[in-house]
Amino acid sequence: MNRLSGTTSPYLLQHAANPVDWWPWGEDAFAEARRRDVPVLISVGYSSCHWCHVMAHESFEHDGVAALVNELTVPIKVDREERPDVDAVYMTATQAMTGQGGWPMTVFATPGGEPFYCGTYFPRDAFVRLVQAVSEAWQGQRDAVLRQSAAVVDAIRKVAERPPANPMTDDVLDRAAGTLLKDYDAEHGGFGGAPKFPPHMALLFLLRHFQRTRRQEVLDAVTYTCERMARGGIYDQLAGGFARYAVDRTWTVPHFEKMLYDNALLLRVYTQLDRIAGNDTARRVAEETAAFLERDLYDGHGFISALDADTDGVEGRTYVWTPEQVDEVVGEIDGAWARYLLEVTKDGTFEHGSSVLQLPEDPQNVERWLGIRRRLLDARDERPQPARDGKVVAAWNGLAITALVEFGKVYARPEAVERAVEVARFLAGTHLVDGRLRRVSRDGVVGAPAGVLEDYGAVAEAFCAVHQATGEGRWLDLAKQLLDVALAHFRDEGGGFFDTADDAETLVSRPADITDNATPSGLSAIAAALVAYGALTADATYREAGERALATVAAVAATHGRFTGYACTVGEALQSGPFEIAIATPAADDPLVTAAWWHAPPGAVVVAGEPGRPGVPLLEGRVLREGRPTAYVCRGFVCDAPVTELEDLVAKLA
Repeated sequence: MNRLSGTTSPYLLQHAANPVDWWPWGEDAFAEARRRDVPVLISVGYSSCHWCHVMAHESFEHDGVAALVNELTVPIKVDREERPDVDAVYMTATQAMTGQGGWPMTVFATPGGEPFYCGTYFPRDAFVRLVQAVSEAWQGQRDAVLRQSAAVVDAIRKVAERPPANPMTDDVLDRAAGTLLKDYDAEHGGFGGAPKFPPHMALLFLLRHFQRTRRQEVLDAVTYTCERMARGGIYDQLAGGFARYAVDRTWTVPHFEKMLYDNALLLRVYTQLDRIAGNDTARRVAEETAAFLERDLYDGHGFISALDADTDGVEGRTYVWTPEQVDEVVGEIDGAWARYLLEVTKDGTFEHGSSVLQLPEDPQNVERWLGIRRRLLDARDERPQPARDGKVVAAWNGLAITALVEFGKVYARPEAVERAVEVARFLAGTHLVDGRLRRVSRDGVVGAPAGVLEDYGAVAEAFCAVHQATGEGRWLDLAKQLLDVALAHFRDEGGGFFDTADDAETLVSRPADITDNATPSGLSAIAAALVAYGALTADATYREAGERALATVAAVAATHGRFTGYACTVGEALQSGPFEIAIATPAADDPLVTAAWWHAPPGAVVVAGEPGRPGVPLLEGRVLREGRPTAYVCRGFVCDAPVTELEDLVAKLA
C-alpha cells in the first residue's frame, strides 16, 4: 500500500515507491505498532538532503532491507521541513544520545513515540544489523528498552527548560558581539572552522550593532565575510544565489543545495551592508540574489523551498566545470580568460578534475565578462538540472517577503516590492485558514500541517513590512491576527514561547527552542514581529511581549552570539527605539521616502502616504507643511519637529 501518495511533501513523494512500507506521521502508524507489538522506525529528512538520498538508495530502495524493516518495525517517514516540531523533538533526543545530529535522522521509538535509540546516516550493512538488534532488544529486553526510552524523554524535557529571564540590554548585546568576534576567522571570513555556513543572522546583528556602537572592527568583520562568501564557490557566480554551506574554511567547495531561507536572509545582509557602509560588491550580490529568487524559486504562487544538491544522483553535476567544458562554450581565447578569472584549473577544486566557479576579483572588462557569463549560464541551463523541492513554507516565504521589501525600498525597485506583495497575498489567501496558519502548500494547494511559531513570527513580520511598503491597513490587521494567535496559544507563563500551539498534536515533549539555527527560532521571529507591530501601532502591549520574549534568551545571547543572531538583531532594534518614521506625501516615490529607507536606524519602521490615511496609525494627524511632503521622526512615540528638507531628514536619522 502506498500511504505517501496523497502528501504535499516532495520528500515523502520521493519515497512513495520504496519497497519500505512507509507510513506518514500520525496516530494510525503508532496504533499499528501497538497492534503488532513492534517498535517504530522514524526516518526524518528533507528533499534536498544529499545523505538522505544516499541512505534511500542504499537501504530504502533495496528489497531485502525493506522486507526486514517492514517485518520488524512500523516505518514512519517525516519531512523535517513540513513537521519541524517532530524533527525538533527527535533531534534533541539524537543529540542527547550521540552528541551530534543531522539528516537523515534515524530513530527507533516505542509505539508511544518515546525514542530509545537514535542516529543519523547508516550504511546498508550497519543499518541491517541495527534493525535486527533493535528488534531483538524489543522482544527480549523490553524492560531495559523502556528504561532507556524514559531516560531519553526525561533528557529531552530537561533540555527544554529555560534559563532565568534577564533584559536584553546593551551590555548583553555588546557581550554577544564580543563572542562573535572571538570566533571570527580573520583569514577567510566567517566564524569557526569547516564546514562553514553563511552566518546571515549573526551578520544582520553585527550590522545593527555597528550602527549603534560605530565599532570599526565589527563592520570590518561583516564586510570581509560578505566579500569572501560572494567570491567563493558557495556563491553561484553565473546565476546568483548561495549554496547551503561550504565544506571547507575558504568558501570554495559548497554543499550545492540552495535553500530559500539562506538566500532570503543573505539578501537582507547584502542590502543592509551596502546601505550602511556603501559597498559595490554587496549591491551586486543583492541584485543578483533578488534575481535568483525570481528566476529559480518563484513558482507563480510563492517561493519554493530548495534546489537539490544532486543532479541525477551526482552532487554538483549541474554546477562544476572542466577547462575543456569552458573552452567548448566560449572558445579558446575567451575560455583562457574565463578560466583564469573563475579559477577553473586542470587539477580542479572539486571531484574528477572539475572546478567550482569562483571570482576572486572583479574583471576589468565588465562587458566582456557579462557576455561570457551569459554564454556559460545558457550552456549550463542545457545540462540536467537539480531536483526542486516545490513546497512553499510559510515561514521561509515570510523571510523572503521581508527581504524583498527592504531590497525594493532601499534601491527603489518597485518590481521587487510588487512580488513581495503578491506572495503576501498568497499566504493570506491560501495559508491562513479559519484564522490559523498552515505551514506548507504545493502548487497553490495548502497542506494539512499546522503552522508553528516560526511561521506566525516570520509571516507577521512580513505583513508588517508589506504594510510599510504599501500603506495599506489590511496588512497591519493581518499581522495583529497572527500575533494574537501566537500570544493566546504559544506563549508560556514566563513570557517565552513554545514552538507549537497549546491545541496542537501532543508529542513526547513540547518543543521550545530559544536558539537560532538555519532560520530564526520561533521565539526570535515572533519577537521581531511583536516589536515591529508595536512600533507601527503605538501599542505598548505588543512591544512589551517582544521584550519579555527576548528576556528568555538574553542569558544565552550574552555567551553564544553565533546561536542567537536574530534575537540580538531584534535586541538592537529595541536599543535603537526603534525609530518610527512617517512621511506625509501623496507620492510613493518621494525622495524623502527613499532617504528614510536608506538611512534608517536599526529596526526602524517607515510608512508613507497621504496624511491621515485610514488603517495607518503612524499617519494619523500627520499633515503636509506648507503643502510640501513632510517627514515625522519619532522614537518611543516622542517626536522631533517635522521636516520637509531631505538633508534635515538625513541629519535626524544619522
